[in-house]
Amino acid sequence: MDSTPTVETAPPAAVCFRHTDRESYIRCGRCDRYACPDCRHEASVGYQCVECVKGAARAVRPTVTRFGGRTVTRPVLTWALIVLDVLLYLAETARPGIVDRFSALGQGVVGPDGGFYTVETPYLPTGYHAVGIAHGEWYRLITSAFLHLPPTEGVFGVAHILVNMYGLWLLGRFLEGWLGRLRFLGLYLVSALGGSVFQYVLAPELPAIGASGAVFGLVAGYVVMARRIRHDPLDSGRLLGGSLLWLVVSASFTSWQGHLGGLLAGAAVGAVLAFAPARPARLRGGIQAAGTLAVAAVLVAGVALKTSDILMNTPWS
Repeated sequence: MDSTPTVETAPPAAVCFRHTDRESYIRCGRCDRYACPDCRHEASVGYQCVECVKGAARAVRPTVTRFGGRTVTRPVLTWALIVLDVLLYLAETARPGIVDRFSALGQGVVGPDGGFYTVETPYLPTGYHAVGIAHGEWYRLITSAFLHLPPTEGVFGVAHILVNMYGLWLLGRFLEGWLGRLRFLGLYLVSALGGSVFQYVLAPELPAIGASGAVFGLVAGYVVMARRIRHDPLDSGRLLGGSLLWLVVSASFTSWQGHLGGLLAGAAVGAVLAFAPARPARLRGGIQAAGTLAVAAVLVAGVALKTSDILMNTPWS
């Protein structure tokens, strides 16, 4: 008979599935793996590991707005646009040359001293050079929409940016909530582009700045969508009527071309976003994207045609 004593070994300690150096005796309620305090979350019953929590979050479909965008709880993009405009306003106040460099100027001539000149000769004198949208500076079509009149210039001065930012805040908080951020940004940028394009096509010799075209576009977009969903907290009839009245009254001292262009572009994009078929969801998003890009393409085509006309009729171009 063997008298050798039997040695009992302890079972291996349970460890976290991600941190093998940490003991843990609490299991995930879904996958049954051990998880340490850093790798688990309290659930309605027991605990779940971080991997199961992530998997459950991916499986949940995000809620969408009435027009197909992802639901947002705060108008973050609206505030971001306002902050950007204010920061650029401070920058242009410190460096006034920014306005000349990025305004929606269709065509101009800059001399050796940096000033603008009218040239009637068939060629440019030495040291002079052509600037503007017609001469390849297409970025002005968008950058001009983020600049405003310096405090001591124009009819309004600092009121220019204050009025535009109020309009952006008033309309943006509703439209961003209705559309989601991506669609709202598309509406805003194409409206801004529409304002700059109409200014360029109708008055290329006059520089223009301001978010007014974009804000007029938001007015038109709001009117279309409010009528579509039959929810009108801002009274779209009064809003549109006031905007049209201001467009006419201010025509003698502001860029009515930019206001009109923004209004029409915003109405076109707003109609695309509002009336795209809701089902299937992927088709709806594709139609909205294609329609928005189509409006932008028409505006770009207008810029190209106007540029060709300007260059053909400018001897020194």
